[in-house]
Amino acid sequence: MQYLKESSKNKDKPKPKVTMLQAFKTIIWPRRKLVFIGLILIVIRSLAGLVLPWQSKVLLDDVVPNKDFTQLYYLIGIVIGAITIQSVTSFLLTRILSVQAQYLISELRAQVQKKVLSLPISFFDNTKSGALVSRIMTDVEGVRNLIGTGLVQLVGGTFTAIVSLIILIKLNPWMTLFVFVPLSIFGYIALRAFKYIRPIFRKRGKINAEVTGRLTETLAGVRVIKAFNAEAQENSIFEKGVDKLYQNVKKSLTATALMTSSSTFLIGVATTGIMGIGGYYMILGEMTTGEFLFFTLILGFMIAPIVQMSNIGSQLTEALAGLDRTEELMNMTAEEDDTERNVELETLNGDIEFKDVSFSYEEDKEVLHNISFKAPAGSVTALVGSSGSGKSTIAGLSATFLNPQSGEVTIDNQDLSKVKLNSYRKYLGVVLQDEFLFEGTIRENIMFPRPNATETELQNAVKAAYVNEFTDRFDDGLETLIGERGVRLSGGQRQRLAIARAILANPKVIILDEATSNLDTESEALIQKSLNELVKDRTTIVIAHRLSTIRKADQILVIEAGRIVEQGTHDELITLEGRYFDLYTYQAKI
Repeated sequence: MQYLKESSKNKDKPKPKVTMLQAFKTIIWPRRKLVFIGLILIVIRSLAGLVLPWQSKVLLDDVVPNKDFTQLYYLIGIVIGAITIQSVTSFLLTRILSVQAQYLISELRAQVQKKVLSLPISFFDNTKSGALVSRIMTDVEGVRNLIGTGLVQLVGGTFTAIVSLIILIKLNPWMTLFVFVPLSIFGYIALRAFKYIRPIFRKRGKINAEVTGRLTETLAGVRVIKAFNAEAQENSIFEKGVDKLYQNVKKSLTATALMTSSSTFLIGVATTGIMGIGGYYMILGEMTTGEFLFFTLILGFMIAPIVQMSNIGSQLTEALAGLDRTEELMNMTAEEDDTERNVELETLNGDIEFKDVSFSYEEDKEVLHNISFKAPAGSVTALVGSSGSGKSTIAGLSATFLNPQSGEVTIDNQDLSKVKLNSYRKYLGVVLQDEFLFEGTIRENIMFPRPNATETELQNAVKAAYVNEFTDRFDDGLETLIGERGVRLSGGQRQRLAIARAILANPKVIILDEATSNLDTESEALIQKSLNELVKDRTTIVIAHRLSTIRKADQILVIEAGRIVEQGTHDELITLEGRYFDLYTYQAKI
């Protein structure tokens, strides 16, 4: 199933809003068989609903005056049958269309989530995770109004209103004309209101995503908030967000209230007029009591759907506004959509080379300047330097999280910017400074890159990273639940778990970003042993502040202000007595 077609063409041009025609083509038409069955059921239900007012006329004009008990019983049977038909068709409509609408929502959520995960790292760097959760879970919910309850009310109400109008004209065209005028005014007001409301709903989705994003951050950082006694500050920020949301809702409620009050007034005028005109005709004997009751009841059948249209219109408007925002996501270019990425890596040796690479996160603000170096297969390249010097950017380029603005990063002499990402990343392993762990068990987190790994492979990874050193003390061992982001483990334990995960992945290229920074002296000694095993025969790029951990690196690059200022082995750089010598001797004194 494909709702919104993904397109990278004209991505810089503003995207058109989702129209009802587009929604019909992409959502309703592919399910035309189910919708057609639903429409038949709607027609049957609507016709069955007209039986009661028709039989009310028969009751007053024929059955009661003639005291015909046989016809009375027959009439009651017809009404009960009609009510039964209405109940059965209503159940089937819910079962067919409403359930299908919920299925469509689940499909769309899965599709949008898949699209989001395909977007480049830069997108996530600039978007709050809570906002994305809101867009994935909330924006698509309005679809149920396009194929579920909203469609039933819209089509069923329209059909009922048209049939009722025909009956009213046949009963009394002048009374019908009197009613039609205020209803036309109401329809005009409603159309104007819907045009005003749609941008409000669209903006509401954005505000709701912002508020949800901030709330997600607040809950994730609750320890920092409490540590700095910042509850009042966070409360104030959240209150401003929900007030902004309230102001938006207030605008839409004002427009809705205008429609509701207009309908109340205009329908009241119509009803009053009908009483007067109907009374006039009955006094003249040109209309029976049963005909007047029949007209009044049928009038209700015509007016109710029209008034209901205001609610349906709001639902459809909100649905289209949500789909507008969903389309924005679906039109974004995925990493793999890059047509220049057409090189498939069948095997990988692991020779990495930077050739005159420059990179900037913002225009005209380069963070890397003409970086060139080679990292031969199986070698260890260490990056050192002060914070903000560009070490993590080099690691990000090596992991294909970033692409250079100029120059070239190659793997086995293939330009990484032209290599299909999945064919490279299946050989890649990453251990970050603040490693992310999923809520679940220790076993599930280690096996994350290879869910089908054997128990022997798992145990080898556990022992290599010395994870068993602490899991053996847990009652549940590897089945121990670690909480959200591994909150129940210490920093050193989380880091060892992350290294075990990388060992199990068995990559050809390893990126270690401050992999030992969170460890105490004892843990660092254990981890250093496991890292020595991890990097064996693998191309490794290490970012480290603890220079004692990289003494055995094949080469050390000293990065300052986005440039390589020194390059060599530990002994060579110590002999040089330059920047690396200063950093190393300073740490040795601490």
